[in-house]
Amino acid sequence: MADNVTSLFRTGAHSPSMAALARESGEAGPVDFCIPCNPYFPSPRMMDELTHRLRDIITYYPSSADTITAELCNLLQLPPQCVAMGNGSTELITWIDHLLVRESLAIPVPTFGRWTDQPLETGKRVDMFPLQESNGFALDPAQYIQFIRSRGSRAAVICNPNNPDGGFLPKQTILAFCDALADLDLIVIDESFLEFADAENEPSIVEEAVMRPNVIVLRSLGKNFGLHGVRFGYMVANPGLAGRIRSMLPKWNLNAFAETVVFMLKDYGAEYVESLHMVRRDRLDMARQLSTLPGLTVYPSQGNFLFVRLPVGAEGTVVRDRLLTEHRILVRECGNKIGSSSRFVRLVVRPQEDVRRLVIGLESVLYGTTTRRGAAVPELSQGAGYSSGTAAVDRLVGSTNGQGYPGLAGAANGMVQQPQPVPQQPQQLPQQPQPLVAAANGMVGQPQPLTAAQTRGTTGMPGGLTAIAAPGQPQGFPQQGFPQQPQAMPQPQPVPQQQPGGWPNTPGASNGAGWPAAGGVNRVG
Repeated sequence: MADNVTSLFRTGAHSPSMAALARESGEAGPVDFCIPCNPYFPSPRMMDELTHRLRDIITYYPSSADTITAELCNLLQLPPQCVAMGNGSTELITWIDHLLVRESLAIPVPTFGRWTDQPLETGKRVDMFPLQESNGFALDPAQYIQFIRSRGSRAAVICNPNNPDGGFLPKQTILAFCDALADLDLIVIDESFLEFADAENEPSIVEEAVMRPNVIVLRSLGKNFGLHGVRFGYMVANPGLAGRIRSMLPKWNLNAFAETVVFMLKDYGAEYVESLHMVRRDRLDMARQLSTLPGLTVYPSQGNFLFVRLPVGAEGTVVRDRLLTEHRILVRECGNKIGSSSRFVRLVVRPQEDVRRLVIGLESVLYGTTTRRGAAVPELSQGAGYSSGTAAVDRLVGSTNGQGYPGLAGAANGMVQQPQPVPQQPQQLPQQPQPLVAAANGMVGQPQPLTAAQTRGTTGMPGGLTAIAAPGQPQGFPQQGFPQQPQAMPQPQPVPQQQPGGWPNTPGASNGAGWPAAGGVNRVG
């Protein structure tokens, strides 16, 4: 049974559904640290109402997408002409690619897989900008712009926060990026996880996007509302761009569950805002607990997930499979994400009691103990070799384009491989199963970097994929040559003015700020 369950992870680029795992295991689903949902919403009160209305929801036809979109726009105080709702953000990404991406698209990697895979499937060139592990996977916008110019990319994407690492750029930085590339066919800012950010009070560029000729903002509802299965998301752009996407969507592309939730939201704004508070609080606590594990690196995140580098010698697929079969915990191993490797896992923020269970499971799998007295984990400063995700991209690029990029792998690794110190009194370890870190410490030599096929999770690279290394070291932003002031742009179509006021007309109402009133939220952390 365990083999059947773990085999599900070797059939595609994405994790198997919870339904598939339940079918294969014959048990209730595991504790889910994989799917990035809000664990605190819908509230129990809202879930009870959905349950009570279930028969009508699944029996009757929904209203048209225009009706559901109008209600969402009323809540968010956005002009309906500037919004298109999709059956999940993936449907919108698909139509954005078909209609608005001509021959090439630039995207930092690692990132959400549909931004690399979708254009490749339609024969576009994907110019991948490798985020450097040595810089904590932080995106340098000035270097990214240089990359876009050097490649001649006609469309560019930034996920803010980025998935899987949670990297975040401030609003003014994003706007400067858009202004610097006003001549591109298209810029997409994917804000699918922005509701979980607390670095700024008003981080979204939705209001600014409707006034720009080539900018689309993508937003998720399923992730924010803890309802991935409902499949709904939306995009915001000037009326011309939004209208092109909307004209291609089926009249009933949104289901009755989506309609029901959208029309219920006006009664549950307070619960939703509180759920965001709780996720941000738990993110801090979860990062603190994971950081106490020897050899584990936790990267700063503004999403509802944490990007984690496993200790030297730990293989992500083995960690994932053992956590699932031995501890009923599901995590996202990132070896099949371009720009990452099996050394990394993404862990969704969950309540503290679940995190304690995760920490116990990781201690058992990595060190063979729940008291953290397993074999010592060598740190990078001690000369231990490791496979960096950026180095893997470098090798991938060299094999794909027929040329290498000297110095990128060395810059990412930042060291020369040296013999690793041998503990004087190695701890007696159990024979089955062997702790991963202890097993690595007992090997001769160092862990070897992944091949390009291992990085991608296939036997080869799809055609059309290209990437080059970012030149030099990360620089301050903006750099020389990066415009200090917004460039002049063609004037987009006039945006209909939204009437002031609107929902929620309750104490603490938005006063025109949209739902929920972000300015009234006391950000946690």
